[in-house]
Amino acid sequence: MAGEGGSPDRLAQEFVHFAVEAGVLRFGEFKTKAGRMSPYFFNAGLFDDGAKMGRLAEFYAKALIASGIEFDMVFGPAYKGIPLAATVAVELARHGRNVPFAYNRKEAKDHGEGGTLVGAPLQGRVLIVDDVMSAGTAARESIALIRAAGAVPHAMAIALDRQEKATENGRDVDHSAVQYVRGQLGMQVCTIAKLADLLQYLQERGGSDMGAHHERVLAYRHRYGV
Repeated sequence: MAGEGGSPDRLAQEFVHFAVEAGVLRFGEFKTKAGRMSPYFFNAGLFDDGAKMGRLAEFYAKALIASGIEFDMVFGPAYKGIPLAATVAVELARHGRNVPFAYNRKEAKDHGEGGTLVGAPLQGRVLIVDDVMSAGTAARESIALIRAAGAVPHAMAIALDRQEKATENGRDVDHSAVQYVRGQLGMQVCTIAKLADLLQYLQERGGSDMGAHHERVLAYRHRYGV
């Protein structure tokens, strides 16, 4: 089954190319949540039509299948995780792996069924689907929700691992958010692509405008990378 997703490196390069072409992965000067000036920005909210979302879900599904990570259901943290969980569940079903999915509301509903959780009951080993992890705050919130429902927060799937130092209380720490989730929380993490894959993509296009972007992204990696 792992072979169905193709080579992880090839999948990652295809994904980076897709994200750049879709205008989701942009280059310039952007301020991150940690207050850093980053030479690139990944905004999954710009996967904003049916074709892009379908292709994105295909990348998630192929990466998950190739990873061999086992899980019983999918959870999408509000708000960006909601369409991700839904479309990834659809794509997994298309690959012959039909699993339930659920998501949360930011505010509890005081009528109808009430509560903050929507969709299938949270149970078994839960896969959290999100776009990127910066400080790991959203991951911790999702984990608390899942545990409170009596289920197991088992793994996470994200589109891009920035491979940079996380911040805690305004200070840089020696690990990334992904390393924290793996090492401290004991969860598996599936990533479609990493910063290293983006650097490879830019380096291979050194003769174009991408060459200058490569230098800036590499300098950023040297300063903040893990």
